[in-house]
Amino acid sequence: MGYDIERFVGYVNEGLLCSICRDVLEDPLQAPCEHAFCTACIHGWLVHHSNCPEDRQMIDVSLLRPLYRYMRNDLNRLQLHCKNREYGCQMVCSLESIDRHERECEYSQIPCSNAGCTVQVERRNLDSHLAVCEYRSRECPNGCGYTILSVEDTQHNCVAELRTELELLRSEMICRVEEAKHEMESRLDSQRRHMVQKESILQNEIEELKSQMSRMMSDVRSLMAAERQHRQELEQAELEKRELMELLRGLQKDSRLTTAEGSRKPTNFRPLTRLESVKRKPREVTVI
Repeated sequence: MGYDIERFVGYVNEGLLCSICRDVLEDPLQAPCEHAFCTACIHGWLVHHSNCPEDRQMIDVSLLRPLYRYMRNDLNRLQLHCKNREYGCQMVCSLESIDRHERECEYSQIPCSNAGCTVQVERRNLDSHLAVCEYRSRECPNGCGYTILSVEDTQHNCVAELRTELELLRSEMICRVEEAKHEMESRLDSQRRHMVQKESILQNEIEELKSQMSRMMSDVRSLMAAERQHRQELEQAELEKRELMELLRGLQKDSRLTTAEGSRKPTNFRPLTRLESVKRKPREVTVI
């Protein structure tokens, strides 16, 4: 349905009226034949009809389009009274801003927020109504903390209410303690399983490290034995080197004596006799 034409100030162009309800367009849509309608009006019309209510041309919901921009601008500039004019609101504003004003209008009729109260009051008078509303909630004047929701509640038993409140608090505390206990036990179980799993992993790692250490010690012992053998072979080679050097010096001395006496008498002396008499020992060199 459109806006009541009686609310508008001044002349309203015929083209801005809905062809169905004959009020000013609200959420307008336009048919291919350029006739305009309120969205609610044309949708309701097309439930039972398949043509335009003005010229009877065939139309469908899928063919409806938004209003032309210039017509939309003309529509938004129209001035109208607030719908709460009958309650005292004198506001006149453009159609474009009327919805925003009416949502905040002090003269709007709104329901009381107290449960059970059916009274509707103006927005500006809501606070004063809530202060005296018989359905308003308030605490017991005796200080027991009970919330009074109706006249009958003023006759309540404060002691009984306090006992009930204490029982509720006690039950709630017990529930919270039980929940905390279960949560703590669950966390402890989870941590215990995690620690057992971690211990198993660490134990396996320790065993692996022991195995690696054992292999390393065996390799070290093998290397040390090879080093000792290599050192002994080097010492033996050094000893043989010294013996050969001494033998070589002796041969050189004998050779000089032989050369000096060679002119006086012949000799069958073989210079390498002593060298050939040296017992050579085979050596094995261990490579690390």
